Amino acid sequence: MGMYINHNSMATNVANTLNSHYSNLATSTQRLSSGLRINSAADDAAGLGIRELMRSDIAALNQGVRNANDAISLIQTADGALGVIDEKLVRMKELAEQAATGTYDSTQRLMIESEYQAMASEITRIANATDFNGIHLLNGNLSGATHDGSKMTATGKMKIHFGSMNDSAEDYYYIQIGTSTASALGLGNSSGSSSRAGFTVSTQSAAQAALVAVQNAIVSKDKIRANLGALQNRLENTISNLKIQSENISASESRISDVDVSTEMTTFVRNQILTQSAVAMLSQANSMPRMAMQLIGG
Repeated sequence: MGMYINHNSMATNVANTLNSHYSNLATSTQRLSSGLRINSAADDAAGLGIRELMRSDIAALNQGVRNANDAISLIQTADGALGVIDEKLVRMKELAEQAATGTYDSTQRLMIESEYQAMASEITRIANATDFNGIHLLNGNLSGATHDGSKMTATGKMKIHFGSMNDSAEDYYYIQIGTSTASALGLGNSSGSSSRAGFTVSTQSAAQAALVAVQNAIVSKDKIRANLGALQNRLENTISNLKIQSENISASESRISDVDVSTEMTTFVRNQILTQSAVAMLSQANSMPRMAMQLIGG
């Protein structure tokens, strides 16, 4: 190789090598400082696309867990209120049994009737007052067609969405709660018709008929509670599955996106040494024109 003054090709070659090593060193530094192998699309375009899809699924699944937990809270609210209604129904059956015997006169029977009707009114009050986040649970609003939450008053069966897509077989199901007012259960003088068996216990024969009506009301209420219990168990299983999905997708996303610190640290040290070596060689290459000047001077 000739010795030139105008062009120092040796220094240019070393400078290009230095730039390459320095760029690699900067990449390693960025990866080690961020903990990510992919910091931009340039690092791995395909990997970045896969990672972002996985991240969106993870976020949706984690929100799905929260959605399912909210649904469990809603169910527990409804079930708690039904538990109180259950106490009222037990008392109403006790009162009907008391009024069904012949050892009470009409005045005493009217006292029993007064408490019977008070229990029925309290059942209706509880059913109308029980709500979760402004959604009434036991007054019949959740017993009809599907609602989408767009109206001021939510009505119809409630969709609980927990999956990352919108597949009816995999990503959501419905909570439907029957009406639990005294009228719907066929009890008390608000039930609509005096001919209904649970309308009153003011007479011995009416009280005897009310025993059957209260028993049927308890069965109806128990069916609602059993359905809610099954839904709660299903939601709890769904939450367990969602957490497992999120965990496994997170592990896959980590393998794609996160840096292997031990491997990258080895690469960092290698690039650091090569950069330092290139800096030293560039200094030497830059001294070559001076050697040529010494020849001229000589």
